Amino acid sequence: MVRAIGVVFGDIGTSPLYTLSAIILIAKPSKEDIIGIVSLIIWSLILIPTIQYAWFAMKVSTKGEGGIIVLGEYASSISKSLKLRRVIRILTILGIGFLLGDGIITPAITILSSVEGLRLIKGLESLSQDMVIVIAFIIALFLFAVQRYGTGNIGIAFGPIMVIYFSTIAVIGLYYIYENPNALRVINLAEAISFILKHPFIAILSLSEIILAVTGSEAMYADMGHVGKNAIRIAWGFVFISVSLSYIGQCGFILEKSLEGHINPFFYSANELLGNNIYILFLILVTVAGIIASQALISGVFSLVFQSINSGLMPLLYVKHTSTHFSTQIYIPVVNFLLFVGVSTMFLVFKQSERMASAYGFAVNMNMVITAMLLMYIFLILRKIPFFLGSIGLFIVDTLFLFSGIFKIPHGAYWAIIFAIPPILLIFLYTSGQRRIYEKSKFMDLEKFLEVFNKVYSKGRVLKGTAVFLIKDVRKIPPYVVTSVINHGIVYEQNVFLSLKKLEKPFGINVTFYEDLDPHIKYVVIEYGYQEIVNLDEELKKLNINERVIFYGVDNIYSHSLVWKLFGLIKKVSPNFADFYRLLPQKVHGVVVRIEI
Repeated sequence: MVRAIGVVFGDIGTSPLYTLSAIILIAKPSKEDIIGIVSLIIWSLILIPTIQYAWFAMKVSTKGEGGIIVLGEYASSISKSLKLRRVIRILTILGIGFLLGDGIITPAITILSSVEGLRLIKGLESLSQDMVIVIAFIIALFLFAVQRYGTGNIGIAFGPIMVIYFSTIAVIGLYYIYENPNALRVINLAEAISFILKHPFIAILSLSEIILAVTGSEAMYADMGHVGKNAIRIAWGFVFISVSLSYIGQCGFILEKSLEGHINPFFYSANELLGNNIYILFLILVTVAGIIASQALISGVFSLVFQSINSGLMPLLYVKHTSTHFSTQIYIPVVNFLLFVGVSTMFLVFKQSERMASAYGFAVNMNMVITAMLLMYIFLILRKIPFFLGSIGLFIVDTLFLFSGIFKIPHGAYWAIIFAIPPILLIFLYTSGQRRIYEKSKFMDLEKFLEVFNKVYSKGRVLKGTAVFLIKDVRKIPPYVVTSVINHGIVYEQNVFLSLKKLEKPFGINVTFYEDLDPHIKYVVIEYGYQEIVNLDEELKKLNINERVIFYGVDNIYSHSLVWKLFGLIKKVSPNFADFYRLLPQKVHGVVVRIEI
């Protein structure tokens, strides 16, 4: 449970730093409006993270795993319609794209809002925003620089630190609730409804920022397999109480103070209660919590990209394991670099966390809507009518948030779309290109291949040892194998056809040795979870296959179309098969096959 608090709830737990501040800046509410706004925040925390994710989404899993890819795979597996499966695939890809966009915005707003709290320290009141950005940039640079070394060792401390953080903001909140018990009115749902009815326009504006309070909800579902469903649900009870007390306490603080001029109630309330010296310690704690939240997002992006690669949605990328104990602790250099560039761009473009809030939340909201849609479909097919009806209600709530977020698009939310578009286009281009390659490749039927193979083998020009050929489907022999074996006569004493197949679950490796296709050809199938990186060399040794060489096909794309030329470029610059599967370079040979598409 403590580990869950450190790994899962950093994002949603640091939302109190900037949520109310952003609402005050955008909606400019009166003191009485604050009660309705905070009531909306509390009930949003009940509806989205608690009901949609901790209850509904966690009922749908594969071997205890969750996340948008798992949800999409599960929905596809129970669908009998090819058209519906395509729609589900598109929704999954959109969800991946917006989650990756969120991976840029979250660290930026979390780090910057933490650093801005420095101005409340005596002597630093005149700290310029440019200097704040420089400090935030240095923290981000350090954060992304250490990714290559892995975070497993320092990750052990994340849980206890976040427990202290949540306990601290809860105590501060309780103090201001005690000072102004009137703030407890926010618990009453009628206050939220009354606010919406009295001020519909302000309510719509507020919803576009209230969504900030529930960002990070999807992490509860995505990290379910890493931490455990029960641990996350129990930990969420503690986190929910802590952040709720913080929001209600900020409400109590605002009710006692003047709203003239813009203030951040989170930092101002803490500074007034703790005093300068203890506030410095508090600010250090908040900054560390912000870094932990950012780290969780970065690790989540690595995991999401890795799942996408193993699911065949993205090209191969260089993946480094940063732990010998946990296969899920990985580092992807190109993704790390792009995240750092994106975060730095956010610092330079928005300069202040309140302005950055205009860009934040839209991407997450899109993912919430997609999740609700998939849940509706799954519960309908499974005939779980109460959950189906509940999912409809959640879909309506998520859509209302999304509608309010549309007003933020001209003011910065377009950045969420800008960051989401490249991965979405990449996935569509890559999957379409791979499908086009398959359609254009000249495969040879297995029976015909064996017939020709035996004629070549009978000539006696065979090489000593064993060769492994990577293929997708043994019934259709790929062009590179035909070229190598039949056309060029590269025939070994023993030949192994090896197929790698993705399982519809995150973990597990199953190796099957099928009957020999021919006295000189064996067939091996390695099935792997989409969170696994298969060490082919080790798996082959377990089967007593001591290969001299491993062959795989390299597609040389030729096309007059600019789109397919771009696809070909992506294939060329992507890491090769040997690097991704950690094969010994001296054993691997890529056979180039020209394909016109």
